[in-house]
Amino acid sequence: MRGVRRTVTGPPADRPLVEVRGATAVLGGRTIWSGVDATVGAGEFVAVLGPNGVGKSTLLKAVLGLIPLASGTVRLPAGGRRAVGYLPQRRSFDAALRVRGWDVVRLGLDGDRWGVPLPGARSRAADARVRELIGLVGAEGYAQRPIGQLSGGEQQRLLIAQALARRPRLLMLDEPLDSLDLPNQAAVAALISRICRTEGVAVMMVAHDVNPILPYLDCVIYLGHGGAVCGKPVEVITSATLTELYGTPVEVLTASDGRLVVVGQPEAPAYHTDRHES
Repeated sequence: MRGVRRTVTGPPADRPLVEVRGATAVLGGRTIWSGVDATVGAGEFVAVLGPNGVGKSTLLKAVLGLIPLASGTVRLPAGGRRAVGYLPQRRSFDAALRVRGWDVVRLGLDGDRWGVPLPGARSRAADARVRELIGLVGAEGYAQRPIGQLSGGEQQRLLIAQALARRPRLLMLDEPLDSLDLPNQAAVAALISRICRTEGVAVMMVAHDVNPILPYLDCVIYLGHGGAVCGKPVEVITSATLTELYGTPVEVLTASDGRLVVVGQPEAPAYHTDRHES
């Protein structure tokens, strides 16, 4: 099936924070997507959407340089990967794990310094930063508790704080709402939007369901079979645009509660050994 490679809206006047041009990813001899063009502007909240198996997580990993592109280019913010905070797909913590939430956040600052203690002044500065981050995500009430005893929503807030530890310009989140109940999805989505606006951090977030984050989005990158469409949600998540992307009839409906329902969107064939890859 052919891919669509176009941007619905024109590029912003300022140079984008992240720029993907003509990108092609090949895994296990299979072309996942090709000719993908997408941008993320400074301070924007951008969702990466599409059905399971279409390569949403692959796009994040390609932007990070964890997966080499077969062709095309990716430009990151000044500072490269050090300017990016990354939260991979949700990992579960054993209920018996005694590591405190505070320590999980602290790992975002010095997790690469095992066995090398920070000197006194730097340690105090690190503690102050951890305290600031815990306040930012609203985790003061449980940060001293073992991470394994916290709820999924509480764990996710602390992991977001960890990803923000080194003051990134870009925060990349791979399905952070996965496995959360609806109230926690709404709360974490609102938190991510607030961080984007108040901290001036651009967000690039993989999501399987756009509805919890739809009110906050500036842009979406919608992946289809072999290609992508990038633009404002109201212009991309439409019957006409998705029908063109997939080359088959797709209908976008609005439910009575305002939620979007995509009907007829084909599922990509499974090609990943990791069932969580999207």
